[in-house]
Amino acid sequence: MSKTAQQDWSERSRELSHLLSRTGLGDRQAFARLYQLSSAHLFGVILRIQRDRALAEELLQEVYVNVWRAAAGFDAAQSQPLTWLTSVARHRAIDSLRRAQAQVVVARPRTPSDDDDDPNDPADALPDEAPGPAELLGRASEARQLSACMEHLSPSQRQSVALAFFDGMSHAEVAEHLAQPLGTVKSWVRRALASLKSCLERAVRRDAGAERA
Repeated sequence: MSKTAQQDWSERSRELSHLLSRTGLGDRQAFARLYQLSSAHLFGVILRIQRDRALAEELLQEVYVNVWRAAAGFDAAQSQPLTWLTSVARHRAIDSLRRAQAQVVVARPRTPSDDDDDPNDPADALPDEAPGPAELLGRASEARQLSACMEHLSPSQRQSVALAFFDGMSHAEVAEHLAQPLGTVKSWVRRALASLKSCLERAVRRDAGAERA
């Protein structure tokens, strides 16, 4: 990125870039100002992935520890400062989610079909009757059932869904992020949503039955 391009940045971006440069030199006052200007945004990024607010707050602090250590590596020629900071926060949150879920879930054995975008996958034939996966995800999140259902997914499926649903990435972006074939990622997401739909439907029915009892 040329100096001319950087001149087109907003005043906030230029300030963040300067603060990152100073932080990379060990300037604690610059680091404190950087935290003040960017922490609210990064906390929102983390919360979209890790919905537990207490854990998200812990992750935010870990993110800024990483920023303090890695600020010298920020290259204004490669990305804008907030993009770089957001990437640090997103990766930290996703890694934390993956580690936590991997501790309580035993992944099912891989089969050749796991890596194929199988056009005859029975999951494709699932009816799209309301409520759909997105609505069920919303309901289950409110009922604190989502985490329990996520635990039944394989680690690769959980990570793909977290990136695609909570972080808003496209399938292509998820494939690039995970360094996996696009067809493999589509298969993971499709099967994960089918599994979640079934699990969440059961959770909604249980909640409805409890309310009637």
